[in-house]
Amino acid sequence: MAIKRFKPVTPGTRFKVANTFSELTAGTPEKSLLAPMKSSGGRNNSGKMTMRYTGGGHKRRYRLVDFKRTRAGIPAVVKTVEYDPNRSAFISLIAYADGVKAYILAPKGIQVGQTVVSGKGSAPETGNALPLSEVPLGSNVHNIEMNPGAGGVLARSAGSYATLTARDGKYAVLRMPSGELRMVLITCLATMGEVSNQDHMLTRSGKAGRSRWLGIRPRTRGVAMNPVDHPMGGGEGRSSGGHPRSRKGLLAKGYKTRSKTKQSSRLIISRKKK
Repeated sequence: MAIKRFKPVTPGTRFKVANTFSELTAGTPEKSLLAPMKSSGGRNNSGKMTMRYTGGGHKRRYRLVDFKRTRAGIPAVVKTVEYDPNRSAFISLIAYADGVKAYILAPKGIQVGQTVVSGKGSAPETGNALPLSEVPLGSNVHNIEMNPGAGGVLARSAGSYATLTARDGKYAVLRMPSGELRMVLITCLATMGEVSNQDHMLTRSGKAGRSRWLGIRPRTRGVAMNPVDHPMGGGEGRSSGGHPRSRKGLLAKGYKTRSKTKQSSRLIISRKKK
């Protein structure tokens, strides 16, 4: 995959860095795996704005992605690699041997015509989903379950992956994308390889209009507001606004919000790198 830069023939292309989408093989999604998506524009059931800076954007349809990979032992052929407007990663359409179709997160390097399989006894190859007890040490995995059978929730965004560093009893030790070392049950499924579209972080939209296409409206800075509207508002001239905090007064930049009594804290060996 690659990115492309544009000649500055317009103000919107001067700083634009876009994805070439050279990996994609289909432009039309599978109709049977689409679901409607309703846009609220940040309003609640009475029409009152409860979320600011959202609204507009292009109409989307949700792609039903299979994060559970429960059809164990049934080989599936990769049919396409497609764009998904609802996530940063690409998705792949797979067709099982019994005719069932499904979408999965497209791993880096997956090819059309390739066969993938899930469940115990699967080979540790790119795109296959298998329990962490059978993943070779040092391998990179994505779409990792935290509870067996609940579906993958960890390492799902573009270019992300976790590394299996060790196994200790009924737990596997994973180095997460943040650098955190976390224990996960070895019975949880994980998909081999890294998530596709690893150059997503290098793209630049080039203009404010593209944010509007994505449903993001202009955001007002807290320091530009009045004191009645924001804790950082007010002051003569261009005041800094004091210590950074949210509209509700919750401190930012260093204030820890994680609960000290959270149950999953016992599974974290070391926190993410500073």
